[in-house]
Amino acid sequence: MSANATVTGSIAPVAIPVADNERRHRVRLYALYVIAIVTNLAIFIYGFNYYTLATVDRPFSPKHQVLRPSGPVGLYLGFVGVALFLGIFLYPIRKKWPWLAKQGKSRHWLDIHVMMGLTAPFIVALHSSLKFRGIAGVAFWLMFGVSLSGVVGRYLYAQIPRSLNTAELTRKELAELQTQLSCQLAAKDLLPEADLRSLLRLPSAERVQRLPVAAAIVYMMALDFARVFRVARLRRHSLSGIEYLTTLGGMFKTRHRELERAIATAGEEASLSMRILFLSYSHKVFHLWHVIHKPFSYTFAVLAALHIGVQLLLGYF
Repeated sequence: MSANATVTGSIAPVAIPVADNERRHRVRLYALYVIAIVTNLAIFIYGFNYYTLATVDRPFSPKHQVLRPSGPVGLYLGFVGVALFLGIFLYPIRKKWPWLAKQGKSRHWLDIHVMMGLTAPFIVALHSSLKFRGIAGVAFWLMFGVSLSGVVGRYLYAQIPRSLNTAELTRKELAELQTQLSCQLAAKDLLPEADLRSLLRLPSAERVQRLPVAAAIVYMMALDFARVFRVARLRRHSLSGIEYLTTLGGMFKTRHRELERAIATAGEEASLSMRILFLSYSHKVFHLWHVIHKPFSYTFAVLAALHIGVQLLLGYF
């Protein structure tokens, strides 16, 4: 069975196990995001009264020598930006280098690739002291566009099942398990059938096929977004008192294991069903995204290299 849950003749305790390496990867990834966010916020808060000054007034600020692009902090941020810039291109290089391709999982590399791609524009923006001119300015906005497109690409990548047959089988298994769990919970009055149907509700295949590609992708993203609030509504039926506050009205998990197990199963079923329903659109847009993302990435690389080369020639380092 390919599902993360096992269905037996009787309803056994269901778990959605997470491998130790997956857990470690998530911890490392979250830690890197926290470090990136805290670092950027700390520098921005410290330099806020400098960054908001007009260009002609900045040399008179006591923070100018530190925060200007050629200052200690500015240079350090530039070096970090270059390191991120080099790290970003390890992911596409990995596909060409057999030894590197054997190291870790492709999805883990992609997660780190996206994290560095999202962090780099903010680091570079602070390095430039939020002034974007000349080649550096063009490179920054190009990098920013590449980062945004990277988020879209990561989302589309997640929407394409690695094996359609496996995904369909998993959906059937999850549907069977969810039916058994929902019957069990209905007897305990924990999971209202109407809300469960709302969580699993999807448009018909005929309706989806009539949509333009752009509208279909937006619709798919809206369904993903709406599912978060539908899950919260399911949880609220079992919340009382302080739990409304600790779970932010059902946005976070509760301590009711049976309820969370049923919600997780139903949510996974809805997610798989949606991905299969929109699969043809995801494939089309993902292919188009590759056509656009790569040239923009390489153009940014050339401009960034030119900027660094000019600064070295002018003796700013």
